[in-house]
Amino acid sequence: MKLHELKPAEGSRKKRNRVGRGIGSGNGKTAGKGHKGQNARSGGGVRLGFEGGQTPLFQRLPKRGFTNINRKEYAIVNLDALNRFEDGTEVTPELLIETGVVSSEKAGIKILGKGNIEKKLTVKAHKFSSSAKEAIDAAGGKTEVI
Repeated sequence: MKLHELKPAEGSRKKRNRVGRGIGSGNGKTAGKGHKGQNARSGGGVRLGFEGGQTPLFQRLPKRGFTNINRKEYAIVNLDALNRFEDGTEVTPELLIETGVVSSEKAGIKILGKGNIEKKLTVKAHKFSSSAKEAIDAAGGKTEVI
């Protein structure tokens, strides 16, 4: 095979349908919209969820739930993710973002107690679970709430 013989896979490229371009195109005159009616008009058609005047499904179902606008979403880090750092490292939110442990800080960083920690680290975060705090202290490290 040569460079000029390359072709896309069969059926992967579809020619767009140019409507209203004469009778020979197969989509001339009414441009595939049929004769008259709501969907033949410009701007015609019904809105999303419209059921012909019947009460739409989203209105028939009961309202549920509540979203707290003041909710704080913490980026969570488990203990076993902290084992990647050297002994004696000061683990800060900036360091966690830089090394790719968390993608963004969100409202802050919370350290959770899943897994084991084998390194002696000074961990600075916005929140700690009680089990995480105990595990870090037991490994000889320190916890510091920012």
